[in-house]
Amino acid sequence: MNPSEMRSTLDEESVRLSKALGQNLLHDQNILRRIAKAADLQPADQALEIGPGLGSLTEHLLAAVNELTAIEKDKRLHAHLREKFTDDTKLRLIHADALKYFRNKDVNWSGWKLVSNLPYNVASPLLVDLAAMPRGPERLVVTVQWEVGQRLAAQHATREYSKLTLLVGCRYEVKEMFKISPHCFFPEPRVDSACITLDRRPEPLYPDALHKPFTTVVKRAFSQRRKMMRKNLKGGWPDEKLDAAMSAVGLDSKIRAEKVTLEQFVALTLKLHDE
Repeated sequence: MNPSEMRSTLDEESVRLSKALGQNLLHDQNILRRIAKAADLQPADQALEIGPGLGSLTEHLLAAVNELTAIEKDKRLHAHLREKFTDDTKLRLIHADALKYFRNKDVNWSGWKLVSNLPYNVASPLLVDLAAMPRGPERLVVTVQWEVGQRLAAQHATREYSKLTLLVGCRYEVKEMFKISPHCFFPEPRVDSACITLDRRPEPLYPDALHKPFTTVVKRAFSQRRKMMRKNLKGGWPDEKLDAAMSAVGLDSKIRAEKVTLEQFVALTLKLHDE
């Protein structure tokens, strides 16, 4: 489906895409095939798509797997998809807000592969939520804004390194990333995009019970990026405990959060919550 066909279909369905919701539909078939290939889908795989839109990527996914679950928030787009794929029994179509859906569902997604052109406005919080799941998907292949992709793939001591890097990186490892031009979308966004592949870590960095404490440490550490990390963390723990924990993992009291590696954040969390 090319841009003119997309425009015509949207007009017929009385759908007006929202810039505020980050609704930019991929139409470039080469990019769509490359995204599907990055997921390395097998017929027996369970695939998940968020924000399928008009179903351009959906078609590629259905050609590769025997079971696909697609979650669409826009009721008119959901109705279009239901009609378009009415005879395809491999597709389970859900009308829901993906953020609310995942937060209200205690589902075991381990073994699943998420392949999606994510709406820009939900990409970061959704990825953080997926990483917070003790039984999240084994692979994420997602299209996000280029700057979000850079933050996900960032190394410590760089400008892009952030709490997003850590809150997703604690459970997922970046395997591949490639840039996508605005011309591949309808309507065209004002920024480049990235398709990024993340695989679930085979071994957890910490017990599931420590995920919330780890999140608290990371968010506090980056609450004021230009301040020394100890000042951001001060008040959350007794000074003696905080100083002893930072010293034990080799962190200078004047260090800033962007200089601290993922492994050091994990070690610091373990020390701070060691009873």
